[in-house]
Amino acid sequence: MAKVLAINISEKKGEIKRPIEKGYFAVNSGLQGDAHAGDWHRQVSLLGNESIDKIRNQGFNQLEPGNFAENITTEGIVLFELPVGTQLKIGEALMEVTQIGKECHKGCAIREQTGDCVMPREGIFTKVLTPGWIKAGDKIELAN
Repeated sequence: MAKVLAINISEKKGEIKRPIEKGYFAVNSGLQGDAHAGDWHRQVSLLGNESIDKIRNQGFNQLEPGNFAENITTEGIVLFELPVGTQLKIGEALMEVTQIGKECHKGCAIREQTGDCVMPREGIFTKVLTPGWIKAGDKIELAN
């Protein structure tokens, strides 16, 4: 079963995100209170724990959810294989995949620490279609 492992937030861009108990995901915005929220196509970032494990297995086992600046850390779903346009029901919210991967920005803290960052290859981005609360343990379901 695909599920949410953690909801992560940061008040400033370029910071590692910290886990929170639950988050409210708003239409045309994303995770309320997060520095990356806004009316654009990358409102919410998701990364699978399986992707984080690839870097942990290189000897960086101290990595935790949020270290790659993802809003939602998942388990049990291969995110980067989902086509753009896929809709995901996560907790109370409905999201649509808008982008797979991204360019790593200059000065990426994880890349500097580990020599690699999996987010540009295996992270995905979504926009919020239906608002709602999401918390760790919530199911992730394909909605279309």
